[in-house]
Amino acid sequence: MIITTPVYPDADFCLNETTPGGSASVTLWWSNVPSLPGEKIGVIGGFTGNDPAATAAVLAEGERLLREQGCTLAVGPMDGNTWRKYRLVTDAGTEPPFLLEPTNPAEWSDWWRAGGFGPLAEYYSTASDDLTTRDPRLAGVRARLAKAGVVIRKLDTDCFEAELEKIYEVSVVSFQENYLYTPLPKPAFLGQYAGIRERVRPELVLLAEHEGRPVGYVFALPDYAQAGRGVPVDTFIVKTLAVLPGRAWAGLGALLLGEVHEAALQLGFKRVIHALMHESNTSRNLSSHYAQTIRRYTLFSKRLAPASAAEVVL
Repeated sequence: MIITTPVYPDADFCLNETTPGGSASVTLWWSNVPSLPGEKIGVIGGFTGNDPAATAAVLAEGERLLREQGCTLAVGPMDGNTWRKYRLVTDAGTEPPFLLEPTNPAEWSDWWRAGGFGPLAEYYSTASDDLTTRDPRLAGVRARLAKAGVVIRKLDTDCFEAELEKIYEVSVVSFQENYLYTPLPKPAFLGQYAGIRERVRPELVLLAEHEGRPVGYVFALPDYAQAGRGVPVDTFIVKTLAVLPGRAWAGLGALLLGEVHEAALQLGFKRVIHALMHESNTSRNLSSHYAQTIRRYTLFSKRLAPASAAEVVL
């Protein structure tokens, strides 16, 4: 087993194993991790591997090190937190990968299960070629919110960073109740979105504001992965939908989704993908009315027994 310097500065450990059949590596977090009531989480991420024996070895050693730190539950694969890459594709379906979607070899989930890991949380992506269906109640929602002073507008690309700051303001409040949520500093958030600036269509990023204050948004973009396959880009991806909590904004999420569908239809798009939704998310409930599941993803966990005296060597 080889120990190397982690790629992420907030990580605690990185393990690499090589066997006659191949290699595998993981990165460990225990100092800066998401929280779960009643648990001390240890995170296993940065996973890559091409051999089941090497994978079994790094997972087992990772578990031992996490137990030594008093962790009660190992969670992974997750690169530290849910703002970064996490979960595995566990049901790939027949659809090709879409833009910004995580991918992995099919056998990876089998190797994690063989190591004693089971599902902790499930996620879904759905698709629909029906961009015309509208909930008849949205007209009333639109009228009520407009009367209350809520304005929905497209992204202003001339003020891209300022617009991202407004999106950040909504995100850090809206996502607080999300599963395994951890705060993200504003510079890190802005850095994540800066990398896709050239792929943004402003008509597909809608901000809802009340008296100049952001209260919700939907962030969608074309599926440029289609162009990489040599086919027309006729699909767009709803990446994020967020609304501030409170009865004043009831129905705003559904309205933003309907509005971005209408904008995409006017731009000539024929299909939508709602990406990477947690099984309990409101956005999945909205999507389920007219979309079909195309991909399933799983975040795994394993119960950790207390470290024995013989194991504690640090």
